[in-house]
Amino acid sequence: MKSTDLETWFWVGYLRFDTLGFRHAMTMAFAIHEINKTPNLLPNVTLGYSLHDNCGALVVGFSGGLSLVSGREEQYVFEENCSGTPPVLGIVGDSASTYTIATSNVLGLYKMPIVSYFSTCSCLSDRQRFPSFFRTIPSDTFQVRAMIQILKHFGWTWVGLLVSDDDYGLHVARSFRSVLTPSGGGCLAYLKVLPWDSDPAELEKIVDEMKKSTARVVMVFAHEFHMIHLMEEILRQNVTDLQWIASEAWTASTVLQTPEFMPFLRGTLGIAIRRGEIPGLREFLLQIRPDHNDNDQTNMVRQFWEFTFGCKFAPTSQLKSGETLCTGEEDLRKAKTEFLDVSNLRPEYNIYKAVYALAYAFDNMLRCVPGRGPFSGHSCANLQRLEPWQYLHYLQNVNFTTPYGDQVSFDENGDALPIYDIINWLWLPDGRTKVQTVGEVKRSDSKGDELKIDEDKIFWNFVLKKPPRSVCSESCPAGTRMARKKGEPLCCFDCIPCSDGKISNQTDSMECTSCPEDFWSSPKHDHCVPKKTEFLSYHEPLGICLTAASLLGTFLCAFVLGIFTYHRRTPMVRANNSELSFLLLVALKLCFLCSLLFIGRPRLWTCQLRHAAFGISFVLCVSCILVKTMVVIAVFKASKPGGGAVLKWFGAMQQRGTVLLLTSIQAAICTVWIVSSSPAPHKNTQYHADKIVYECVVGSTVGFAVLLGYIGLLATLSFLLAFLARNLPDNFNEAKLITFSMLIFCAVWVAFVPAYVNSPGKYADAVEVFAILASSFGILVALFGPKCYIILLRPERNTKKAIMSRGTFN
Repeated sequence: MKSTDLETWFWVGYLRFDTLGFRHAMTMAFAIHEINKTPNLLPNVTLGYSLHDNCGALVVGFSGGLSLVSGREEQYVFEENCSGTPPVLGIVGDSASTYTIATSNVLGLYKMPIVSYFSTCSCLSDRQRFPSFFRTIPSDTFQVRAMIQILKHFGWTWVGLLVSDDDYGLHVARSFRSVLTPSGGGCLAYLKVLPWDSDPAELEKIVDEMKKSTARVVMVFAHEFHMIHLMEEILRQNVTDLQWIASEAWTASTVLQTPEFMPFLRGTLGIAIRRGEIPGLREFLLQIRPDHNDNDQTNMVRQFWEFTFGCKFAPTSQLKSGETLCTGEEDLRKAKTEFLDVSNLRPEYNIYKAVYALAYAFDNMLRCVPGRGPFSGHSCANLQRLEPWQYLHYLQNVNFTTPYGDQVSFDENGDALPIYDIINWLWLPDGRTKVQTVGEVKRSDSKGDELKIDEDKIFWNFVLKKPPRSVCSESCPAGTRMARKKGEPLCCFDCIPCSDGKISNQTDSMECTSCPEDFWSSPKHDHCVPKKTEFLSYHEPLGICLTAASLLGTFLCAFVLGIFTYHRRTPMVRANNSELSFLLLVALKLCFLCSLLFIGRPRLWTCQLRHAAFGISFVLCVSCILVKTMVVIAVFKASKPGGGAVLKWFGAMQQRGTVLLLTSIQAAICTVWIVSSSPAPHKNTQYHADKIVYECVVGSTVGFAVLLGYIGLLATLSFLLAFLARNLPDNFNEAKLITFSMLIFCAVWVAFVPAYVNSPGKYADAVEVFAILASSFGILVALFGPKCYIILLRPERNTKKAIMSRGTFN
């Protein structure tokens, strides 16, 4: 038998009789009744309770809180015989955040525990201001995060927010402003405060803005009477196609589920207090009778009875016309009242947990073993002289599991582990409204905030029966970036295509990223592709033409060499220094072949070899021409009296030595150039941003200039000597042919320099190849064309007499 009588207060407020509020109060009574019957919880202790009506007014609830602590001793005193006024251990309530704030400010001074089942204001988590406040409902901080999770799940980034003009609504508004956009949940299209006095003009302005806004989703953090007046204005203006999201304050409100409002509110999604099962509650409620209660509760039960059965507990003489007398024996089972509907217990479940939290805390305190207690000297609380702060310690550390499987504990701010059900309003064909659970959102220590939604169960109040689109600006596709519109929220933006060389491969990219060095943006700018490569290739028309010309020149050199070899004993071949002619043809052949090194993708060895082969081949060629010119002049001088001594300086050995010496100088230049600053392949992206131009950089401009200058020096010297000897009196004057060939050679290479400098990429290589081929063809045709003509077509001229005779060659 439990002997100690403790008292717990419960507040319930209403303007007329509040059936649901009365059920809340009876749920607390049931929880205490159940605890008193449980042998392993608070043995030898009997819990009692008192019910206090705040009458829907702050001053009434606040004065009730003051009355609890007024006139009390500093410490609670328990009498052995339970005589006197039982001490108040804790309070379950209040429901409204504003009322709770006022009361908790006072009770916190006395460390009086107060456990709310419905106050959600995040401000109540301030432990410095409210040291003795606890709650079994999640705070609005978590409710805001839960709302944002839902918005993210459905992709709603452009939403409206309506809040009540009190602590509950204003703190929510502040939280949304600070959390919504930084968390990536979206932006507020508008934020409106619903007036307490339900001013029609103000409501009309609010609804007008809702109609004008492009936001299709509206979140409402307000009380049901705010919603009633708002929906009346919505109905008057016939505002449809809105997706309503309800806060826990009105998400289960039945007064809004009327035939007038449901065409607008069906499909509403809401955050609801966790639904739980309380076995035995309905049977307990059915036992309520006006004559079965203490005097303190009789008035409240009688009001419920009169409201439920439409009768009066009054003398017959005081009954008005049409009123019936209550007998107290009416059958509650047959009454049409939501009082007995325990299928959707939400606030009641929080009340149930709050009462059990107080009981478990007190039970833990009574089970303390002296010497192992949590207080100074490992002492325990003294039941006979209990101090409130000691009880607060155990309440702060309470931890138990309900029969429904939910864990109940409080964090350092007095908040319970947050969990909400996500509900959906479904309007049935018979006119009834079904509030169905479609998911849940909760926080766990390991996974953080978790959202689970069964979209297949959700009813959408739209033609397409799908979630609406609610965005300020449509998503920017891949290949574009978001550019914020000046003066508008972050969710309002324009989609700007990425510039060349940059991409975005995701929707709603804030920035375009540059492609790697060897890549370029695709036409849609949504991915990077390898850059096109450009070089003088064998597979393109220009490369094919140059290759063909090079091979043609090589073939012609071989053909002429064959002719000269076959006719090597004829006067025409012997008279023109056959050994130098053969060497010149070989050099020309090398000149034609070296042009092939300029075609194809540049490699290190081709870059090093092309200029060296070009320089040495042309020096070999020009050296042969120079020596031939000198020999022609020497022969002419030797034909004059006293000139025979000149020929000893132009023998075969001297000719070979001169050619070798002149060529060796060029080979030395090329060697020094390659060793000191070697030409190398280079990927040039300066000409075209979307292309890689492969080219050979000369490495040392000085080295390249010396190479060309040396060739030019020899060519100029050959031209001058040949020009001076052009009028020699031979029938076949080779000096004229050398003059003409060197004129072509010099003209080609003088034109080459500016053309090469101003030609980008592969065209520079093409210009150089063209110059090589043009000058080579010029020398080949000018020097060997007339000779081949005589050998093949005018053999009668291929005699010593014809060649040595004076006169004009024709």
